[in-house]
Amino acid sequence: MKNHFTLSQFESQLVDTAFYIAYGVGSLIYFVWSMTAGDPLNKIGYKKGLVIGLIISSIGALLFIPAVNFNEYLYFLIGLFFIAFGFSLLQIVANPFVINLGDPAKGSFRLNLAGSINSLGTSVGPVLFAYALYGSASSQAVKDIGMEAVKIPFLILSGLLFFLAIFLNFSKLPTIKNEEVNEQSIGAFKFPQLTLGMLAIFIYVGVEVAIGSNLPALIGHIRGLEGDKIANVAAPFVSLYWGSLMIGRWTGAINVFDMTKNTKLLLNILIPFVAFSVVLFFNHIRGTEIGELYIYVIWIVLFIIANFMAQEKPARTLMLFGIAASIMMLIGIFSKGDIAIFSFMSGGLFCSVMWPCIFNLAIAGLGKYTNQGSSLLVMMIIGGAFIPPIQGLICDLEKVHPEGILNVSYTQFSYIVSTLCFLYLAWYGMKVRTILIKQGIDYDKKSEAGH
Repeated sequence: MKNHFTLSQFESQLVDTAFYIAYGVGSLIYFVWSMTAGDPLNKIGYKKGLVIGLIISSIGALLFIPAVNFNEYLYFLIGLFFIAFGFSLLQIVANPFVINLGDPAKGSFRLNLAGSINSLGTSVGPVLFAYALYGSASSQAVKDIGMEAVKIPFLILSGLLFFLAIFLNFSKLPTIKNEEVNEQSIGAFKFPQLTLGMLAIFIYVGVEVAIGSNLPALIGHIRGLEGDKIANVAAPFVSLYWGSLMIGRWTGAINVFDMTKNTKLLLNILIPFVAFSVVLFFNHIRGTEIGELYIYVIWIVLFIIANFMAQEKPARTLMLFGIAASIMMLIGIFSKGDIAIFSFMSGGLFCSVMWPCIFNLAIAGLGKYTNQGSSLLVMMIIGGAFIPPIQGLICDLEKVHPEGILNVSYTQFSYIVSTLCFLYLAWYGMKVRTILIKQGIDYDKKSEAGH
């Protein structure tokens, strides 16, 4: 879209704005509804909530067809908005549902398992989409094909979402409901773990999206590339960034399963490299020269070390990973060449398990306000709508101030936004444990006792 509509870096980030602002709108509607007429999920059930969300997203995907016909950037943004609007309901339902399938103390591990499957999709999806658009997964096949080619893939996507809705409608999911909130009050706001967690989700989603969305501009700047050349060169790096989330989530998902200490130790070392191999495999299918990606093993080793230090404790994990990611961002800002690129990309490794940690800690102890708290947290996914454009604005300063700042370019300095975001997440990890202990909840202690 950036090339087709000749967009600035800021304008291109409006794709993120349209998508993620829908989470805020969808969650706000749900929240107001629950305040005025009672929690709708407790009335219709989690399964119907999932079905409705999928149908809305299916309709959103269909909107890409008139968007192509009118050839207007705004109409594409509207289509993305409605896809994400349906996803917002899925998020409100799915997260507390997964957490309550077993011991809440291990809820973050189950969310990691779900997220690991999500991340596999981010590796397979681009390859399938490339076949749908270009008839080949090879990066060499990428060319100006015109927006007409977008119709069929999104028509297929709409059909798949609708099929999944029908499948879930007739499936047998366990019945899980929270106690109905009879009082029409915003009771969830009395829990500081939630209010601070809302800001943490806002920042987490924003920084995760901002790093990946601004990587092409960074790589183009560092490699001295422009236009279509950036897309081909940046593709494997962007793929590895989102693959980094898969590496971390596959590793975090290990803790869901009961196994011996030695087996778990071995898998915590092996799984990150298995996931890395999967990312390299899909890049190889695309015809990418993957040799220059091998050095990323260094950052994976650092992630493994940090993961062992975290000791499967959600609050501790959030703190350590936030600190580690902040350090990586600073190294990226003040380094040159590939060291900077890989350091920024490693933010994906440390972001990978933050969502389940934040979500699990934020709704801990909310009781009958759990669904209300979940909708408020999902509302904060709106952070993905605001933080990427802020970083994009800083990137665009490169055009008017090519001399940069602090002896670095504005494109690299834009990642100071990510640095500040990770520092808050590290602080939240420290603060929330103290808050929960005062309420008689210590998930870190429970997690430790379980192993």
